Amino acid sequence: MRLTIIGATRGIGKALCEQARAAGHHVTAVGRSLGPASSATLTHVRGSILDEGVAEEALEGADAVAYCLGAGAYGPDKGRPVTIFSETTERLMEAMRATGVMRIGVITGVGSGDSRGHGGVLYDTIAMPLALGAIYADKTRQEEMLRASDRDWTLIRPTVLTHGPYTGTYRVIEDLTGFRGGTVSRADCADCLLRALAEHRWSRRAVVVTGGDGR
Repeated sequence: MRLTIIGATRGIGKALCEQARAAGHHVTAVGRSLGPASSATLTHVRGSILDEGVAEEALEGADAVAYCLGAGAYGPDKGRPVTIFSETTERLMEAMRATGVMRIGVITGVGSGDSRGHGGVLYDTIAMPLALGAIYADKTRQEEMLRASDRDWTLIRPTVLTHGPYTGTYRVIEDLTGFRGGTVSRADCADCLLRALAEHRWSRRAVVVTGGDGR
């Protein structure tokens, strides 16, 4: 598979880049601060997806695209609405239509769309209203854009992310009835996204990924 990763310089995107290459896939990594590309299995496209021509260059010849931009890189100015996720998704959809790429996997998070209220007591009552509300309002807009599109999308909604190791024992949940929060490592979340794209799982569906121990 030829996989384009948006937001490949840190977090889930960086872990996905490493895992995909280890599995024998070719990766086109998009980011502002990428190092030298030294392998036949890795192509670097430097810049933001919003820069002119970057999206089209990155998607040329791709079988699928992984969207891994995180809130940490685009923290909101206090009091201002967040639009980075919906803006970059709109640009990416335009480039996908232009290049004919159909398959996309997107990292959003618990708190977006119909997963709101399933993050656990502290997350839902403190973190969401005080710190994350504007971010997840835009992630919800992002999800709505994908659902309304003609692309073959999968939404991956991780619970609270950790820097823990890859375990491969995480849980993938579709029915959120009775579900309240948890944690998952970025490495396990990346593995879930890679499975979604390489194995064509959870097509046009939204899933939550959380640690296999239930925490």
